[in-house]
Amino acid sequence: MAGYLSEADFVMVEEGFSTRDLLEQLTLGASQSTTAEMELVQHIGVLASKIIYANPCKQIAHIKYAAKHGVRLLSFDNEMELAKVVKSHPSAKMVLCIATDDSHSRSRLSLTFGVSLQSCRHLLEDAKRNHVEVVGVSFHIGSGCPDPQAYAQSIADARLVFEMGAELGHRMHILDLGGGFPGVEGAKVRFEEISSVVSSALDLYFPEGCGVDILAKLGRYYVTSAFTLAASIIAKKEVLLEQPGREEENGSAPKTILYQLGEGEYGIFNSVLFDNTCPTPILQKKPSMEQPLYSSSLWGPVVDGCDCIAEGLWLPQLHVGDWLVFENMGAYTVGMGSLLGGAQTCRITYAMSRVAWEALRGQLLPAEQDEDAEGTCKPLSCGWEITDTLCMGPVFTPASIM
Repeated sequence: MAGYLSEADFVMVEEGFSTRDLLEQLTLGASQSTTAEMELVQHIGVLASKIIYANPCKQIAHIKYAAKHGVRLLSFDNEMELAKVVKSHPSAKMVLCIATDDSHSRSRLSLTFGVSLQSCRHLLEDAKRNHVEVVGVSFHIGSGCPDPQAYAQSIADARLVFEMGAELGHRMHILDLGGGFPGVEGAKVRFEEISSVVSSALDLYFPEGCGVDILAKLGRYYVTSAFTLAASIIAKKEVLLEQPGREEENGSAPKTILYQLGEGEYGIFNSVLFDNTCPTPILQKKPSMEQPLYSSSLWGPVVDGCDCIAEGLWLPQLHVGDWLVFENMGAYTVGMGSLLGGAQTCRITYAMSRVAWEALRGQLLPAEQDEDAEGTCKPLSCGWEITDTLCMGPVFTPASIM
């Protein structure tokens, strides 16, 4: 990856999903939308007409900022939110956020966001009375949904809302499929399976040529596996287990070891809270077969009893200063940590193998500069030279997020 994306980044897919052309459109995510994000995307050249302020729970100051800077597409899911927009941004066009069946999802957004189908007509009528045009429908299944059919059902529900809107005179042309799509190979349901179900449902309910633009939040899919975290042990504590009559093989009393890292749940490892994950560390050096394993747990730097990253691990004896590696750390990590902590505390290093660099160098550098760049512009190795001592493939750069 050439940069860091979070799931607050959306892209538009024209009348389809995965296999159809991506359009240049960016919306702001339902979890972190702020004036700073609107300012950022406009600063990099995104037109105001291409931005959707997709948080259905907005501050009035942010609504006024959107109005001042030409951002006209906003989401809503209740009367109060509609009233705020009517008062502070009367020229806005709205996208109605509907609830989904996310009961099996790891992160359930419909507990807080989205209106039921039974209440959609009332909100559409309310918008009509206030001379606000509703131009689309959005939903979000939540992260880690193991049932692709939940997407098909939500697309069918969206079709019903489109028909309600048409009856009331709303000209709808936007459908936002939400996000949470898996970005790792080991997911219970592969992205290709979800894509197939979604494409079939779109062909049925929103066929090509119907004039509806399809959006999807693909941030997690793109970046989850694109980043690897390396974190060092900053403290260590051994705790004896009170189990009378039980001794370990070496004759000593059983113990558990608590390792404290420089990052925790309130920073980069916040996915433990939000996604119910249990990060599994990869050791920097392979332990020998003779090394005993100890019951171990990993903790963050906040001493409040809740900053537990992982427990129930069996690890060899580690030491302060040792590095642990965590894969698939690209979504909801650095971005969220920066917001919660006030400043980005880690260093991000982008790396590629020398083989990949050789393949790309001819395209990245003009031919006349190629020879001069040989001694001045060298890529950071991904670790090909030290893989014999790592418990992982050649994708590790110490003290880095990749």
